[in-house]
Amino acid sequence: MNPYAMSTLKLELIETSPEAPEALTLVHELSLRLGAITGDDGRKNFSAGSVQSPRARFVVAYLDGEPVGCGALRPLDLDGHGHVCEIKRMYARRAGAGVGSHILRYLEREAAAIGYREAWLETRRVNTVAVDFYARHGYRERANYGVYVGRPEAVCFEKGLA
Repeated sequence: MNPYAMSTLKLELIETSPEAPEALTLVHELSLRLGAITGDDGRKNFSAGSVQSPRARFVVAYLDGEPVGCGALRPLDLDGHGHVCEIKRMYARRAGAGVGSHILRYLEREAAAIGYREAWLETRRVNTVAVDFYARHGYRERANYGVYVGRPEAVCFEKGLA
């Protein structure tokens, strides 16, 4: 559990199963939002099983006890070395409240502690809020990888981890 102060509210980040009720609700909300923004809900590129290894994490953010966001990291072994993780299912119910930033920082710290040296992720170019969010947090555009190769609507990012 990692408490953070947000104004006078208490934010807690709790690792859980992506199949926990709160996680399922948040991921469903994210899928609806992505579908409205991009025309694709993103479900085909994420499964609960992909974040149930010792080198994966799924976290739910609670603000004063209410679930308000989530995020995941999972191994991305495209080069056979296992030093890259992928950030998935990042979501905050209230944009601009700082929840997403706290989730992302938590996932980055966890990834570094596990031994990952880089974090990669994908979003859609049309999702300018997400594109700007990742750029503000030090992510740089990179060549599309994996299932995103040859898909001009996708934009991939990377960041080195300390």
